[in-house]
This record gives sequence, C-alpha cells and structure tokens, in this order.
Amino acid sequence: MTAPNSRLLADDVTLAYDRRVISEHLSISIPDQSFTVIVGPNACGKSTLLRALSRLLTPTQGEIVLDGKAISSYKAKEAARIIGLLPQSSISPEGITVIDLVARGRYPHQGLIRQWSDHDQEAVENAMIATNITELRSRQIDELSGGQRQRVWAAMALAQQTPILLLDEPTTFLDIAHQIELLDLFADLHASGNTLVAVLHDLNHASRYATHLVAMRDGAVVAEGTPQEIVTSDLVREVFGLECRVIEDPATGTPMVVPESRVVRAARA
Repeated sequence: MTAPNSRLLADDVTLAYDRRVISEHLSISIPDQSFTVIVGPNACGKSTLLRALSRLLTPTQGEIVLDGKAISSYKAKEAARIIGLLPQSSISPEGITVIDLVARGRYPHQGLIRQWSDHDQEAVENAMIATNITELRSRQIDELSGGQRQRVWAAMALAQQTPILLLDEPTTFLDIAHQIELLDLFADLHASGNTLVAVLHDLNHASRYATHLVAMRDGAVVAEGTPQEIVTSDLVREVFGLECRVIEDPATGTPMVVPESRVVRAARA
C-alpha cells in the first residue's frame, strides 16, 4: 500500500543479514508528517526495517525510496540532512563529553565552506534543553546511567534537525516518567510538522502516540492504520499470541490493551 505524498517508502524489498533473510517482498509507505509506530514481537523485523529506511542496511532486492529516488543514490551527508536516526544501541568514542556528542548531530550540515555557526550552536543548545540534559553538558558519556545516555543520543538526533526522524526503541533504559517525557517531546516534534517513525515495544504507548500504526510478524506487515482502526484483541492475539481485552484509555480515548494472565484467569474462575 502506498500512502499519498509519501517521501519515504520500501518498495518490494528483501532484507537479510548475510544469508539469513528477515523480510521478503516487503512494501511499506510512511505517511508524510505522521507519527508512525512499528510494533511486533521480538525478532519480527521491526529494527531491520528501520535500518533499511535509514540507509544503514541495503536491501538484497527492491529499493528504499526517498523523495522519488533510490536512497542508495544519495551521498551520505545529503541523506543525513533529510533523515535522522536514534539507534537502538550506540557506542560513543571513549572520553567524549555530552556537549561534544550532541554537537556531532550537526555534522551533516558542515562542509568545506559552511563551518560551525550560531545556528549550529543554537540547535545543540535547544536539543539539550528539550531532552533535559543541559546540566550534564560537561560530563563524559561513560560516566552516565543508561537512561541519561539515551537522552543524550536523543539530543544528538534532535540537533540534526531533519524533517524525518527514525527512532529505534527510544525509551530503552528510561524509567516511566522519562519515557513519557521523551514520547511527549517526540509528539511535539510531530505536531510541528516532522515525520517520525518509531519502533516501540509498549502497545499502549504506541496506541497513545501513533497517528499511523504498523503491526509486523515474521518479517511481514500484518496490519496498518490508525490505532483505533487496527488495535483489537484479535490483532494482539495474531501478532503477539497474547489473550487480552482492548478498552478505551480513560486519559486519551485511544485503545488500551489489558493483558490476560494465568493469575487473572484463576481469580476470575
């Protein structure tokens, strides 16, 4: 299915690591200015798809298309000015400080003629304020907790100031308060006109924040649409093998998944 006005799409791609095929004949379009969230069980191909959309993984068949042409035809810096990525796990150079790592988000905008500017500095400062890490600016990355590091990497992605931002499990290592804080930040970014694509594990977070939801299993798209359209107990059973009830979230009116369990079933018996 091709979304109207889609800048980013996968066209009949096969994705593999060496000889291990993850997805075959996969096609998906990312609606422009959407907050698209991809959900599914572990090892279903969510992060692999995100890597392909970000140009980190080349399909063995088919193409990732950005603005009407193969993403492989872009130079690295050119693509990085359009698409930013917050990866699932990141390794920082030893001894680097928070401010220096966040500043690396401005690298795609630098060149032989265009050097560091006041606009670059402002982008870095605003990204650190948005992710609440300003007080960490002089700390070394390897001194930080996992949650703090995740917010620093998020700040670097924000500092890149791309119209499309890919987020691979962005709430990893974060406590519940910081999860909501970061997801609210991404929702604000989406409201300002950016296109976001996120891989999330929490179905209720996905339902609350997504404007477009993609459910995957075994490397294929099982369903896509708004959370209200596709999140049902039947879908959760098909995708995750989980018995549940789907009710209305009292705070947002979006679908909320209430899992069944042996304890719940025993108490009801």
